[in-house]
Parts: sequence; structure tokens; C-alpha cells
Amino acid sequence: MNKIVVKVKNLGKKWKKTIFITTLVIVAFVGLVILLISPITKYLIEKYDVKYTGREIKMDWLYVNPFTGYIHFNDLKIYEKNRDTVFFSVSGLSANFAMAKLLNKTYEISSLTLDKPKGIVVQNKKHFNFSDLIDKFTSTDKPDTSKIPVHFNILEVEMKDGEFKYIEEVTPINYSIKKVNFKSKGKYWNIDSTDGSFSFMPSTGGGDVKGKFNINLGNLNYRLSLLVNKLDLNIIEQYMLDIANYGRFRANMDADLKAIGNLNDNRNINLKGKVALNDFHFGKTTFEDFGSFKKLSIGITELDPKRNRYSFDTIFLLQPYFKYEKYDYLDNLQYMFGNIDATIKGVQANPEKFNLIIEIGNYIKDIFRNVLNSQYRINHLAVANGDVKFNDYSTNEKFSAQLFPLNLKADSVYNSTRWVSVFLNSGIKPFGQLQVSASMNPKDNTDFNFAYNLNKIPAAAFNPYLITYTSFPLNRGVVALNGNWTVRKDIINSINHFVFVDPRVTKRIKKRHSPWIPLPLIMTFIRETGNVVDYEIPITGDLKNPKFHFKDAIFDLVKNILIKPPTTPYRIDVKHTENEIEKLLSLNWGMRQTELLNKQDVFMHRISKFLEANPEAVISVHPITYSEKEKEYILFFEAKKKYYFNKANRNANTMSRGDSVDIERMYIKDPSFTKYLDNYSGKVLVYTTQEKCMRMVGATAVNALYEKLIIERERIFMQYFKDTHTEKQVKLYANENTIPFNGFSFFRINYKTDIPESLLNAYEQLSLFNSESPRKKYLKFRKGRG
Repeated sequence: MNKIVVKVKNLGKKWKKTIFITTLVIVAFVGLVILLISPITKYLIEKYDVKYTGREIKMDWLYVNPFTGYIHFNDLKIYEKNRDTVFFSVSGLSANFAMAKLLNKTYEISSLTLDKPKGIVVQNKKHFNFSDLIDKFTSTDKPDTSKIPVHFNILEVEMKDGEFKYIEEVTPINYSIKKVNFKSKGKYWNIDSTDGSFSFMPSTGGGDVKGKFNINLGNLNYRLSLLVNKLDLNIIEQYMLDIANYGRFRANMDADLKAIGNLNDNRNINLKGKVALNDFHFGKTTFEDFGSFKKLSIGITELDPKRNRYSFDTIFLLQPYFKYEKYDYLDNLQYMFGNIDATIKGVQANPEKFNLIIEIGNYIKDIFRNVLNSQYRINHLAVANGDVKFNDYSTNEKFSAQLFPLNLKADSVYNSTRWVSVFLNSGIKPFGQLQVSASMNPKDNTDFNFAYNLNKIPAAAFNPYLITYTSFPLNRGVVALNGNWTVRKDIINSINHFVFVDPRVTKRIKKRHSPWIPLPLIMTFIRETGNVVDYEIPITGDLKNPKFHFKDAIFDLVKNILIKPPTTPYRIDVKHTENEIEKLLSLNWGMRQTELLNKQDVFMHRISKFLEANPEAVISVHPITYSEKEKEYILFFEAKKKYYFNKANRNANTMSRGDSVDIERMYIKDPSFTKYLDNYSGKVLVYTTQEKCMRMVGATAVNALYEKLIIERERIFMQYFKDTHTEKQVKLYANENTIPFNGFSFFRINYKTDIPESLLNAYEQLSLFNSESPRKKYLKFRKGRG
């Protein structure tokens, strides 16, 4: 019995030893396989990479476990074809294969993780830097349907902290994103749909994008939820330069959108949510905008182009700005974009060229082309604090006008309503007001009503045009224009009323080669008895061929010729009274003027004697200077002076009064002078005479001469009171830089105590004139004058 027990024990020890050794061998084998297969696999991949992929592949190290199906690449790099630059790299790539399912011909990656992947996509026309990989791994053989199909599943896909760059060499475009994160539960071979989430941010600029999606890879139907926060849209600038000669752009975007659609049909989309463009700027340089706005906010209730449904809760544009400038040749937009229609057609003519701006524009145009024939609705439409500027440098002097603040409002814009109403009001700088009201039949855009009213506009604002085309400026007058239009099926019925109150032409400005039209003579014919130009001009016909009816204007012209002679004494009395008031209330200065004219000298002696005779009388004097225009005149004179003495090969220090008169009369648009400025400016992007002159003269010199002008005017003015020892009765205030209503710099005089009797009499007489026909009906316009 004991022997049997001993034998059993010995047998057990042998089995234990055998099992132990077997286990040890298996473990050693497995360990050896794991230990050797990783470097062997790494070696084989790096040896045969070019043969089988056409690309060189390198890695730091590789771990492969054939028993668990786990594989990990560390610092994997795939290079561009036949180049030493990296096409794709990943800090760590891990995958788990379901080894048991291989027996059922199902290849399943149960998890795939990419840590810090980096990739670059390069496009040249229709060729991409990965096109060779697509060609290499695309099978041209017909599938063998007799074999049992192989199934492929890829599950639990995750990308962490990726970075990708896109380069398009034709336009060219260089754009990259970073912090790219992606998660998806993956896709089974027998299920078409998959979902996931993603996020990224641009490599340059701020903002980020987050989203969730679900897509059916069979029919390409999708659902998308997108959240965008202050995403920098600097990529737009690169596409803009493809259609522009120069320019800068910046903007960012917010969005919270939900969409359902199909990737094969861009009209098959149902979109809801909010989108906003912020801090939008485009222009000549980073600091000079042609157009901008602070915010464009759009609340989308439903946007469904396929079913022709366009429903918006709110469209709101905050602080839009637009500047249009006209030069001697072309304008600011033409210089930037050239012939924009021809440029766009040129880009579109190349089928291998893609431009994001054009594609977005075409898509928006396609949508709005169908809006009027669709079901559309806008609950609230508004523009707030707009700013529209117009500068014309083609005239001898710069003309400027500005609509600010411009506000527009339209409520309840429905396709089912009878009429849609829009209201616009704006200030006009330097002076004036604009009101516009319009209503349109939403079912027929050839039916609309339109009413406008411009008032309180100073006639002197148009002096740049009057000087350029007639040589005569105005220093008095108020312009108003209003009208009512009714249009049905493009047929116009309108009344337009033009009123010009108290126009007064000043002395002719003589310039060589400058046109001369006898504006004072013309005024005598068109001006009515009450010193008013008042005409109604009906317009009829259709929008493509309007007819202007000047019957009223011609009748008034004939009436003025016949009626005015008997009323000449009345008009002379009114003019004398107005001049008397103006002389006692202000001292006008011509541009660059420092020496007083004879009539001004008489006035200064008169007022100084008044103070001497009335020791208790006190006056306050407010110098009002049209600094922008004064500096422009100084700039032109100094630039012409340089040209004048350079052409004569003389020193400017020898300038005489005759030289000064010759320089003053020199035509600013003289071809030889313009050529001189162009040669000095070289290839710098300057298009205006003002900019060219400033490059030659310099802002420092202009400002110094301007300050000297101000000081000299004040000295000359005060000298009259010093001569009569009445300077203590004069309070001279600091100079105020603004745009005067009369278009000229002046000293405004206020009488704090005693008022000259002649001024009181003139006021009483003018009040009497204004309360009687024919001036009474225009009293409201005269009150609008500054």
C-alpha cells in the first residue's frame, strides 16, 4: 500500500513537473513570439513600405500581440511620395483586433485610437498628394461573387489632439486646424448608419467648432448639430485675393445650428438655429475699411430650399459701414477687384479652380432667386447705426457726404401679406436729414410705393462740384428734395419737388484750364422773387424708360424773366438786409486767407469803434474753422509750389506775390503736374491727388502751416481792438474745428450786452420780409439753415 502511495506521489510530481515545464515553454514561446514579432514586423514594414505603398514609412517602435490582437505604433511617420517631407504622422496609433472573428471571415477592429495625428493635404488642380494611394489600393478586378464575402467592422474610433493642414497651390490657399478631436462608435458591416462627435479650432486666430453627427453611408442622409464659437474666418482673405488685386479681410462667426439633409443634394437641407457674423471688415489695408459691420445676426426658424420654405425670426445688422470713393480714374472697388464680373467669370471658366467666396455667393444667390416665389417670412428685419460714406476725388476739391446714423426697420415681412413696409431714416453729414418709406407687394416686385424727403442740406456742401464745373462756389442756401412714387407693373407715376432757399453765389475762383459757367447769370433766371428756386418735376413712363416732365420748370423760368424786373428793388432790399446782419455777426475767411479785404477792413473798424463808443459793450468771438478744407488748400498750394519752382529751376525762398498768384491759379488736375506727382509717388497704391500731394509735402508741414494760419488770423482780428484799446471788451475763444454750414471758415460774433442799432433794425426788417409773401411759405426751410 505504501509503495502504491509512493508511486502515486512520484507520478503526481512528474505530472506537475511536466505541466510546469510545458507551461514554461508555452509562456516562453509566447513571450518569444511577442518579443520577436514586434521588431520583425517593424523591420518588414520599413523594408517593403515603398514596394507595397509607394511611400516610405518610419516609426520609433512597434508593439504587436498576435494573441490578443493588440497593436501599437509609436511615432509613426508616412512620407510624401518620392519626397522626404512627412505626409502623415501620429504620436501613437493603437488598435485592437477581434482575433476570434477572423475564423468567420469578419475583420473587426474593436477599437482604434490615434494620439496627436498630424496630416497635410496638398491640392494642385484636381490632383491631391494622396491620389497615388487611392490609385494603388483601388481594385480594377471584378468582384468574385462565388466566394463568401469578407466583412469588415471598425468600432470605437477616437482621435485625440490632431492637427491638419490644407494647401491649395493654384489659388493659393494655406489653412490649418488644431486640437482636432473625434469620437465615434464606429460602423458594423451590415448597418449603414454611424454617428460621432468632433471638435477643432483654427491654428491661427481664435474660436472653436464642436458638433455631433449621424450619417447613413448608404443613401448619404445626415443629421448634424453644430456649435461654433467666435471662429476666425481668415481663410476667406486667401480666396478674396484670388478675385482682388489687393485687400485685407477679417471676421469671426458664431453659430448654433441643427440640420437634416443629404450630401448628394445641396438643396436637400432643413436648417434651424442661429448664426452670426461678428467684427466683419474688408478694405485696402488692415486700418482702412471699405466695408464692415459689428454684427449680422440671423435667427432661422426654417430654411428648406427643396420645399421652398424660408422662415426667419430675426435678421439684424448692427453698425454696418460702407465707403465708396471715386477717383480721377475708376473707383476704390474697381481698383481692388477690377471688372468684378469679368474676374468672376474668369475664375468660373476654369473647372479645375475652386473659390469658396464665389461658391458661397452662388449658393446664396440661388436661394434668394427663389425666395419671392416661395413661402417666406421674416418676423423682424432691422439695420441699426449704419454709416455710409461717399468721397469724390475726381473734382478739383474733395467732396464728402455721409449717411449717419442710418436706421432701417421692417416688421412682418410675409409672402402672404398684401404689402411689406420698410422705413429708413438717417442723418446726413455734415448737415441734413433723410427719411424714406417704401412698401412693396411681396407677390409682385413690380408693384411698390416709394416716398423720400431730404432736407436741411447746405448748398455749400456741393461747392466742390460747382467750383469744378462752373468756377463759382456758394456760401448761402438750403436745399430740400422730396417726392412720392407709385409704381404698378413697372409703370411710374411720381411727383418730385426741389426747393433751394436763399442761394447766393460768391466770387469766382479763377484757375487755369478750369471751366467757367456764368452761375450768377443763371441764378437770375431760375431764382424766384422770394430768393427761392422751387420746381416740381413729375416722372412717368416705366422703370426702364422713365420720362422727365420739365413743363413746370420751363414755365417758372419764363415767369421769372417776366416778373422779376418789377420786383428787383424788393430783392435788393432783402439782400442788403441779410448782408447787414451777416456782416455784424460774422467775419468770413476765404481758404488760406490772412489779409482782410477792403469791405472786411471797413467792418472791423466799424465794430471796434462801436466798442470804443460803448465801454459797457462786450462781444464774444468764436473762431469756426473748416480745418479739413483749409488743410486741403494748404496741401495743394505747397505741392504746386514745389512743382512750380522745380519746373522753373528756382529756389522757393525767392517766391514773389506774382509767383503766389500763379501758383494759386494753377489747375490742380493739370496733366504735367499730375505726372510730376505720379513720378514722386512711384509704385505706392495711392489714387487721389490729395494722397499724392501729402506724400510729397508731408502731414507735419501741412499741420505747421495750418497752425500758423490760425494764429495769424487771430492776431489780425485782435489788432483792430488793440488799436482802439478795446481788446478787454473782446472774449476770443479757442478755435473750433468743424464743417461750417456756409462751407467757409469764419469768426462768429455774439453781443453779450449792447447790440448795434443797425443790427436790431436789420433783424426787424428781415423778420418783416419773412412774414410776407413770397418768403412766408419758405420760412420752415430758412429755420433749417445753420
